[in-house]
Amino acid sequence: MSPESNRVSGISWLGNPIDARALFGQELRSLLDTLRGLTPADWSRTAAGHWTVHDVAAHLLGDYYGRLGRGYRNNPADGETLEAFIHRTNQEWVDLHADDTPASLIDALAAAGTQLAQRFATADLDAAALGVSWAGVDPAPAWLDIAREFTEHWTHRQQIRHAIGRDTDPEPRALAMVLDTFMRALPHTLRRTSAPVGAQVRVISAGPVGGTWTATAAADHWSLAGAPSGRPTAAVLLDADTLWRLATRSIDPADALSRAHVQGDRRLAEAACQIVSIIY
Repeated sequence: MSPESNRVSGISWLGNPIDARALFGQELRSLLDTLRGLTPADWSRTAAGHWTVHDVAAHLLGDYYGRLGRGYRNNPADGETLEAFIHRTNQEWVDLHADDTPASLIDALAAAGTQLAQRFATADLDAAALGVSWAGVDPAPAWLDIAREFTEHWTHRQQIRHAIGRDTDPEPRALAMVLDTFMRALPHTLRRTSAPVGAQVRVISAGPVGGTWTATAAADHWSLAGAPSGRPTAAVLLDADTLWRLATRSIDPADALSRAHVQGDRRLAEAACQIVSIIY
């Protein structure tokens, strides 16, 4: 089999490739530092939905094991959607580890997280990998799959931080990677939004961690490829914290729009704010 046969073609609409491989080691260290600083009461604080900090840490361990091929094995039930299957197996894994001590979880996360960071460090970014449903691509190029995995780790760490009263970690390199990855969902978000060919929807992240993403309407799809030209048909300006929370549905689109500065076609701006960059 030639190397070319394990590549994903026709994905230029996803935009330029991104490389999150070098960020996993620092993300793991930040997670472990946070967990080691928790009080016993902190582990019982609510962090994500009905999950506690302990549950989120156990879920992260399941993520690590899953990518290492050592995860909880199950199959979808008849008629079960992908979303329902993932939510069910995630909960079953968390339930299995409900009695793990914080110390054992931290040790297991350190060992598995180190192995995973090492594995990703040498991954071929152009190889075909797991699909990314929220970006509408299956198989996905490894660069997007790996970046998506990084956003999973980072987002869960923020949930733990918020649960114990801390703000979002402002470290710019990681946050910039998260935003750039999440915005790869923009073409898929707009897939059913009609607009003239050449219309452009621009999302801008304001503040120290800046970024601009422009989706252009083609005949049958939207694309992040190519350079933006002139004044966009619609533009949405959001601060970085609001943008990542919107993409993970920590806030809803109406709340995000109330914080946004919108220019141009409001219908297209509202459509862009329906973005979801997680399995929801």
